[in-house]
Amino acid sequence: MSRVAVIVVTWNSAAVLPGFLAALPDGMTGLDWRLVVADNDSADDTVDVLKTLAPDATVVQTGRNAGYAAGVNAALAAADGCDAVLICNPDIRMRRGCARRLVDSLGDGVGIAVPLLYEEGRDTPHHSLRRESSVLRALGEAVIGNRRAGRFPALSELVTDPDAYRRPTRADWATGALMAISAGCLAACGPWDESFFLYSEETEYCLRARDLGHATRLEPAAEAVHLGGDSQVSPRLWTLLTLNRVRLYRRRHGALATACFRGAVLLRETSRALLGRAASRTAARALLTPGALRAAPGPQADQVV
Repeated sequence: MSRVAVIVVTWNSAAVLPGFLAALPDGMTGLDWRLVVADNDSADDTVDVLKTLAPDATVVQTGRNAGYAAGVNAALAAADGCDAVLICNPDIRMRRGCARRLVDSLGDGVGIAVPLLYEEGRDTPHHSLRRESSVLRALGEAVIGNRRAGRFPALSELVTDPDAYRRPTRADWATGALMAISAGCLAACGPWDESFFLYSEETEYCLRARDLGHATRLEPAAEAVHLGGDSQVSPRLWTLLTLNRVRLYRRRHGALATACFRGAVLLRETSRALLGRAASRTAARALLTPGALRAAPGPQADQVV
């Protein structure tokens, strides 16, 4: 039986933890597992909830709001000797057998497996698969929108083809709310990149894994509900997400390509701002700020995990 560490990063997560913990036994059916939680200095009752509802869990207290990747690394350091890890947001609700199906799909070049994700109260799966960023894809999303552009692989990062969610499908990266990672992939890739305080850390990790021969694959037989965060509505969070997209692109491309990509992203945010979207207005202003891409994100961000 596979030994699996369930890795969770918490920050003021007391409200969502009981539901996560209640669904965990069914979700982990068929596996030998342990729960490891890294708490980023929660100011609410998160740690007390864990001690009450999950007394056998290993709780690592980072002592600060260290960011998501740093929390993952802290938990991984306390989870030695596993065949795979399951990295989860605390607002995930796994359906029965989800984790076993993910772990069983690892191998044969697959280092990261993700499930079908459903939004609460919806019967259709969330579009969680992504293509690597490119200038053309950023332009396509700016001009015709990511969902419409998603029908054309050259024009959008978002994978919207329904068939891709009905069968095992490899992608450049996927939404990181729930992912199983093999021990081999972890050993090859090393720690998560803590320079991304929040957002793009899973993108960077999946792309790094792919470059090292460990693909990301959707396993449609595994299902989970994701309650979700507020990055779509919070100007601060949307700005952090937008800037980190450009920061990550810059790491993998030259100055000219990065300037073009930044311009395409700016076009998208400016056009949405003109339609009245406050989050895009804040993001566009940040993209135009000199030195914005050099500024390291920190605990001033409203972390939602």
